[in-house]
Amino acid sequence: MTDHPQGRKAEILDTALALAFEGGPNRVTTVAIAERLGLTQPAIYRHFRSKADLWAAITDRLGAEVGANMARVEAMPGPALERLRALVLGHLALIQRTPALPEIMLARDPGSADAVVRVAMQARMAAFQKMLTGLCDAAQAEGAMRRNISARDLAALIMGVLQSLVLRLLLSRNPDLIVEDGERLLDLQIAAFARESES
Repeated sequence: MTDHPQGRKAEILDTALALAFEGGPNRVTTVAIAERLGLTQPAIYRHFRSKADLWAAITDRLGAEVGANMARVEAMPGPALERLRALVLGHLALIQRTPALPEIMLARDPGSADAVVRVAMQARMAAFQKMLTGLCDAAQAEGAMRRNISARDLAALIMGVLQSLVLRLLLSRNPDLIVEDGERLLDLQIAAFARESES
């Protein structure tokens, strides 16, 4: 543990996300965080005045990470297909690092404190889907993906790979292989879409 304020805030956020993955967002309480870190509740409140502040900070962190992945891909040179691959694998790496993300997004209580994360991440994922569709369209224009399927449908099918891995994570509780398996399955999907047997 660290005594640096920013380091302590990061530790609290890490712990909150670990608790959310272990038992769902409702498991995230200042009592549980304090116990996990060996702190008192007032020590938590020195960094986050309320549970709402804590979830707002989690929203900012996760949103920034999703946005950073998209910005990195947007700035990448090279073929659209390579950038598409980097976009999806970058997102899977985020989920592997923060496996609570799908858990939070699938929680269903609109009045819960974590709902702010869910709403913000849904907006981020809509932007992600739009970027993915644009990359599919660009890859088609470059002749790297078949043209007899709409870019929107290609993006939806690629998102299906990501979503199936997320579903498996929710069931298995094991994030360790999500990037490795995702890379293999994504490459298979891309190979199928690259074939030009469009009859």
